[in-house]
Amino acid sequence: MIGSARSWREKPQRYRYQAARCSGCGKVFFPPRVVCDKCRGRSFETQVLAGSGVIETYTVIHIAPSGFTDEAPYAVGVIRLDDGVRITGQIVDCKPEELAVGARVRREFRKVTEDGPSGVIHYGYKFVPES
Repeated sequence: MIGSARSWREKPQRYRYQAARCSGCGKVFFPPRVVCDKCRGRSFETQVLAGSGVIETYTVIHIAPSGFTDEAPYAVGVIRLDDGVRITGQIVDCKPEELAVGARVRREFRKVTEDGPSGVIHYGYKFVPES
């Protein structure tokens, strides 16, 4: 089985980092949407998002929700990609005290969750500090 319908629908943006650029006004949406909230347009072009950016803000999660308790404490931040798109994601491979607003990070493809020990493994993006 390939996975749930939701998982299948989200593959382009989750695995190829595809956003939608409104053909009318140029606003970029991630995840893609059907109607532009700026010009109400319904015609979009596919845009692949940049792979690097800077941390605009972040928070450290100390008490994690179920499924993520073994990762706490962990950081989640808003990243402004080099193409201007803002995206939220987990920041990994560094200590929370090493994080700083303005620090450069790059996106990597990583395991996000798993549906039980023998279930579907969900992959997505996480951010790591650039060296």
